Amino acid sequence: MARFAEVVGPITAAALWGGMYVVSKWGFGSIPPATLAFLRVALGAVTLLAVVRLWSPSRSLSRQEHRRFGTLGVWVAVTLLTQFVGTDLTNASQGSLLTVLTPVFTIPLGVAVLDEGLSRRKVGGMAVATVGTIVVLSGQYDLSQVSGASTLGVAALLVASFGWAAYTVWGTPLVRRYSALETATYSTVWAVPILGCAAGVELWLLGVSPLSLPTTLPVLGAVAYLGVFSTAIAWYLWYRGVESLEAGVVAVFFFAQPAVGSLLGFVFLDETLGPAFVGGGVVMAAGIYLVSSADTTP
Repeated sequence: MARFAEVVGPITAAALWGGMYVVSKWGFGSIPPATLAFLRVALGAVTLLAVVRLWSPSRSLSRQEHRRFGTLGVWVAVTLLTQFVGTDLTNASQGSLLTVLTPVFTIPLGVAVLDEGLSRRKVGGMAVATVGTIVVLSGQYDLSQVSGASTLGVAALLVASFGWAAYTVWGTPLVRRYSALETATYSTVWAVPILGCAAGVELWLLGVSPLSLPTTLPVLGAVAYLGVFSTAIAWYLWYRGVESLEAGVVAVFFFAQPAVGSLLGFVFLDETLGPAFVGGGVVMAAGIYLVSSADTTP
């Protein structure tokens, strides 16, 4: 039960991210990628700051501490820019396959940066979860389309996968020194001006005025989902996981994201779920269990 309580955060974060790609891909029809990333993070930062002001003690951070949170903010900005640009340039099957590489990047980074253990159970579980994820995706998408992917889109999504792995690993010491809430908040705040500059350049290149961006209820709802749920809440819950678990263990829950996305499509969009979803989901769950139940407490 104690281990279950520890994994609730990252599992819930993966569930919230399950619908993120559908929302963001739809949102690109109304708002350019970098601008949407800025709006997402700006709203997420405001939400997190409001909670910190209410629930966390007031801190006076040193210049070195600001620099460390700023570094995380750079990783956030890099991840979101490349993630949104990559998603815009690829199709759903390509994006889903490439972004689940995040756990694969996180484990070696955790070993190199945090001196985390690398047991056979951990590696085996990660391999099993990877196979299960591919099986789930094969039932949802035509994976033959992956070979025709945009080179720039693929490169962007690979950078995004590594960026989130870096955000997870280098954020772990700060999470354990301060808290998941404060680390998620301060890193998100630092990302806002970076993404604001990128959004300004993007709108200037496209010749689009910020005042001309649509403000219809569906668009505002999409931005709200991305900012409040898939950013503020999900990032906090993700870091809650690394408060008590190794970064490499938390990362394995990232594999649940495409499965949750498929399930949401079944519930809300009347999409079908075939045998590949069930079989792959069982294999994925087995791999996640192997990693999460290993004795890897930091």
